Amino acid sequence: MTADTIEPEEYASDPVERRREQRGWYFYDFACSVYSTSVLTVFLGPYLTSVARAAADADGFVHPLGIPVRAGSLFAYAVSASIVVAVLVMPLVGAAADRTGRKKPLLAASAYLGAAATAGMFFLAGDRYLLGAFLLIVANASLSVSMVLYNAYLPQIAQPDERDAVSSRGWAFGYTSGALVLVLNLVLYSGHDSFGLTEGEAVRICLASAGVWWGAFTLVPLRRLRDRQVRPEGAERAGEGAVGSGWGQLRATLKDMRRHPLTLSFLLAYLIYNDGIQTVISQASIYGSEELKLDQTTLITAVLLVQVLAVAGALGMGRLARTHGAKRTILGSLAVWTLILAAGYFLPANSPVFFYWLAAAIGLVMGGSQALSRSLFSHLVPRGKEAEYFSAYEMSDRGLSWLGPLVFGLAYQLTGSYRDAIISLVIFFVVGFTLLARVPVRRAVEAAGNPVPERI
Repeated sequence: MTADTIEPEEYASDPVERRREQRGWYFYDFACSVYSTSVLTVFLGPYLTSVARAAADADGFVHPLGIPVRAGSLFAYAVSASIVVAVLVMPLVGAAADRTGRKKPLLAASAYLGAAATAGMFFLAGDRYLLGAFLLIVANASLSVSMVLYNAYLPQIAQPDERDAVSSRGWAFGYTSGALVLVLNLVLYSGHDSFGLTEGEAVRICLASAGVWWGAFTLVPLRRLRDRQVRPEGAERAGEGAVGSGWGQLRATLKDMRRHPLTLSFLLAYLIYNDGIQTVISQASIYGSEELKLDQTTLITAVLLVQVLAVAGALGMGRLARTHGAKRTILGSLAVWTLILAAGYFLPANSPVFFYWLAAAIGLVMGGSQALSRSLFSHLVPRGKEAEYFSAYEMSDRGLSWLGPLVFGLAYQLTGSYRDAIISLVIFFVVGFTLLARVPVRRAVEAAGNPVPERI
C-alpha cells in the first residue's frame, strides 16, 4: 500500500505503541508550558517593563529604532511583534513538515532555539530593554512554530474518539509542570536574600531556568514520537524543494482550505476568541502589578493557583465534552471568560483575595477551552495535511493573536489605564462565541472526509 492510499487506521499504530507515543507527546506540553507560565505570564512582563522604565526618558518613553514607545507598552508590543514573525515562518515550516514527513527535526530546531533564547534572558539586566524585547520575540516565535509541529501529531497518534481526552491530558501535563516550576520559583524569589541574591538576580534565574527546563524535557517527545510519510493524493515526492517552495505550498493550502469553508469558519471563530484568551494570559501580570498594585509574590501565587486548577479544569472539561460535546463545552467556557473580564475590570486595587478568586475562575476554564479547541479542529483536518492545516490553526492560536496585545498596548498608550485595556478584550469573546455557535461541526467533520465521533 502506498502513502497516497494509506488507510485511516494506519495513522496511529497498534494500541501499545500508540499509548507510548501519546505519553511522549504529552511531555512537550510538560517541557514548553513552563515558558508560557513562568516567563510570559509571571516574570517577564513586569521585569521587562521595569528594565524599560530604567532606560526611559523623563516622559516615560523609550525609543527603539527612534520610535517613541511608552515603557509600559513595550512588553505588549514585543509580544505582538513576535507573533508577526511567527506568521511569516509557520506556514513554511508546516508545508515543509508535510512535504518531507519529517516533523521531529523541525520540532527539535524550533524548540531548542526558543529554549536558548529563554535561557539567554539571564543576561537581561540594567537598561537592556532591547535585548529583552529581542529574546522575547525569538522565544515566543519559536514556541509558536514548535506548536505547529506538536499539534500536527495529534491526528496521527490518537483515534477520533480519543482526541478530546488526549488533548486534555496534554494540557494537564503542561499545567502540572507549570505549577511545579512556579513553586520552585516562589521559593527562590521569596527567599532571594537568604540565597544571597538580589531580587533582579532571582528573577533572571527564574527566567533562564525555564529555558533549561524546556530544552531538557523536549528530549522525551523527540525519543518517543515517530515521523510518518503520509501525503495527500497528488503530492510530489517527499523532500523535493520542501522549504524553497514553502510559500507556494502555503498558497496551495489556502486554496485547498477554500474547499472546506466550514473548517475556515471554525478557524475564524477560534482566531477571535483565542486572541482574547492569549492576551489575558500574557498581560495578566502587568494588570496585576501595575493597576491592582499587587506584589510579585502575590502574582506568582495566583498563577500557581491557576496552574493547579487548570489541571482539574482541562480534565473536567474533557469529561463534560464526552456528555455535551466539545462545541457546547467551549461555548460555555467563553461565557465564563466574558464574566471574568467584567469582574476583572471592577476588581479593587490592593485586594489579593479578590484577585485569587479571579485566578481560580481563569484556571477552571483556561485549559479546557484550549484543549477542546485543539481536539475539535483535529477532526476538521483532511488526511495527509495535518501540519499545513495546523500551521493555519497555530496562526490562529498564537500567530494571529497579535491584535489583542496590540489593542491592549494601544489602549494603555492612549488612556494610561490598564482597566480600559482589560475591558476592551470582552469583544473578542462575544464575537468568537457568536461565530462558533454558527458552525455546524458535524457537517464540517463530514466535509473534511473524517469519521464523526458520537459526541462533538
